[in-house]
Amino acid sequence: MRVVSCSSSPAYHPPPLQNPRVATVSPSARPASLLSVGGGSPFVPEVTKAVDSLHAEFRAVDFMVARNTARVLKAFQNARVGSHHFGGSTGYGHEEAGGREALDQVFAEIFGAESAIVRSQFFSGTHAITCALFAILRPNDELLAVAGAPYDTLEEVIGKRDSNGMGSLKDFGVKYREVPLGEDGALDWAALGSAVNNHTKCALIQRSCGYSWRRSLSVVDVGRAIGMIKAQNPDCLVMVDNCYGEFVESIEPPMVGADLIAGSLIKNPGGTIAPCGGYVAGNDKLVKAAASRLSAPGLGVDCGSTPGDIMRAFFHGLYLSPQMVGEAVKGTLLIAEVMAARGYRVQPLPRSPRYDVVQAVELGSRDRLLAFCEAVQRSSPVSSFTRPVAGNSPGYASEVIFADGTFIDGSTSELSCDGPLREPFAVFCQGGNHWSQWGLVLGEFPVQRVFTNFGTCIPLHTRPVLTHPNFWHLSCSVTCEHWS
Repeated sequence: MRVVSCSSSPAYHPPPLQNPRVATVSPSARPASLLSVGGGSPFVPEVTKAVDSLHAEFRAVDFMVARNTARVLKAFQNARVGSHHFGGSTGYGHEEAGGREALDQVFAEIFGAESAIVRSQFFSGTHAITCALFAILRPNDELLAVAGAPYDTLEEVIGKRDSNGMGSLKDFGVKYREVPLGEDGALDWAALGSAVNNHTKCALIQRSCGYSWRRSLSVVDVGRAIGMIKAQNPDCLVMVDNCYGEFVESIEPPMVGADLIAGSLIKNPGGTIAPCGGYVAGNDKLVKAAASRLSAPGLGVDCGSTPGDIMRAFFHGLYLSPQMVGEAVKGTLLIAEVMAARGYRVQPLPRSPRYDVVQAVELGSRDRLLAFCEAVQRSSPVSSFTRPVAGNSPGYASEVIFADGTFIDGSTSELSCDGPLREPFAVFCQGGNHWSQWGLVLGEFPVQRVFTNFGTCIPLHTRPVLTHPNFWHLSCSVTCEHWS
């Protein structure tokens, strides 16, 4: 569960360092970008510099957005989406006016799948993935995770972490193995080439990095892995955890052979508009089996109400998704550019290709992780006056902190970040309605340079801090902490 303090959240100040020097700065010396009301940059200088340097990358993202928007638009037109599809329903949902079927059809076409089920009753990506896995697997079957350890919240679903008899796959007699990542953090292709056997019923591919310090997978990589899996056992089904990857590329996993994908509508495909829900898409028979896990055998996809204006929000959010994902991708590029310049390890690297909307930054200490999350919370439109507090959250293996002053609770398509309170104290950033939100966050985070080599001391970056409307002070210090 997310824990916040309702007290005001003052600006974070790093612990006192040796020989701090404090100097006042006259009004004439204030940086123009911070003084401007209408004409200059709203960002601190290093963010402005990074933005200017990323022009080509941002333009490439815009072209990707245009390609995906055209694909979404065509699917809407082919399904003949009309305003009558936006009406809600109650009870069993039998009086529903065709919106359910139209939305499923649109999703299926966009993702290159035979069919899809998109429902408000999926309350998270983990829930949708769980329904998909239970649809596929039976006692004595084997589940093989081919991209290392799965995301924390799937550990109890699988039985890798004890679910206390609550009905994990392990409780039902499903066996589990995983293929560790290679030393470079990518898929271990050599190991994958001999990992599948005749008892492997399902191979699970997690497209995004999760809480692992690894590269997220491109759809081309997913397709290559599927080819290797099917070559060893043609009957092995491939399930892709598609969370955070939708619309980042112009193709999706079913287009390269995935049997089933699943994800959340409060992530990429909800376009920051969908208030809840999830989806499963892929092989028609498997989608229906997943629907029976969500509802019950015999009920499947043909029931379930969608109250109020939620159906309209689903259609609207899906249509906006390529644009919102594009803004999030630009945000990751900006975070990587600025934080790498400050000396932090980042994954993906600056200006490298993006395959999801997650940007990881290794902050190296509990205090810095908390400080970053506080900066995100302060820069949020909702609950900016609260301070995120680390705590235990259902499904997570360790203490975790979330910062998400979002309009939709838990929406990671909006400005948000989170991270487990464990080594190497990495923060995982995602979302944002516009890339400029991350530009403002980066100006809020204490601008502290870290060591990139042992024995090299890099001065802290100087940055104005507003302590009173009529007084500015400039803090300059040198740290002697060593970082590898």
